[in-house]
Amino acid sequence: MSLEALIFDVDGTLADTERDGHRVAFNRAFSDAGLDWRWDVDLYGQLLAVTGGKERMRHYVDRYRPDYAKPADFDVLVTRLHAAKTRHYTSLLGHGGIPLRPGVRRLLEEARKAGMRLAIATTTTPDNVTALLRHAISPEAESWFEVIGAGDVVAAKKPAPDIYYYVLERLRLSSAQCVAFEDSENGLRAAQAADLATIITVNDYTRTHDFSGAAIVLDQLGEPDRPFQVLSGRAVNGASCLDLGLLRQLRTNA
Repeated sequence: MSLEALIFDVDGTLADTERDGHRVAFNRAFSDAGLDWRWDVDLYGQLLAVTGGKERMRHYVDRYRPDYAKPADFDVLVTRLHAAKTRHYTSLLGHGGIPLRPGVRRLLEEARKAGMRLAIATTTTPDNVTALLRHAISPEAESWFEVIGAGDVVAAKKPAPDIYYYVLERLRLSSAQCVAFEDSENGLRAAQAADLATIITVNDYTRTHDFSGAAIVLDQLGEPDRPFQVLSGRAVNGASCLDLGLLRQLRTNA
């Protein structure tokens, strides 16, 4: 089958949003609420093993803050904190603090020109996705993506494959017609469970994850003046950028 669609994760894949975006926004939301919770860089790296911001906060309290007495409305508090975090995150994006990763815009523009369909499959909220697309790509960038699967549209977060099933169903495509882009082991496992060939671009938080079974593992997608490095997978014979031609080759060999 021909390659018809590219499906992208967001956080850590389209942009390095975690360390200098979401983590900072969480801490500002905690401070606003008068909480003494503070997630430093190392702790946040551990918390990323839990997908979903609300789930991450619950895990933090259960695992790291046995001294914290949960109020009766703890679930309401978590929802309110998450909404405040999203507002802070959007503000950070609006000030240009979170650029796209190398090669992302180039590949998106090439795919659009070729008539390739684009979609998103992420655990982050729709508001976070919208903010990143509008501020880091273009005010019209939402329209570039035919399907945006985000947040709580499915109950089970990655590494469950549900978000990918959701996107594939709405694209009306089989997994054999698509390629997924991820940055983490949880994301790879979700895509693999949906039988998707998967391209990995690592970041500082995910460099040591187990990416067994990925089509290829790269440090980034590559630019003409900033070639990618292959960290794991089949050699690509002098290629410096991940383009549609190389994607088709990798998908065939996956």
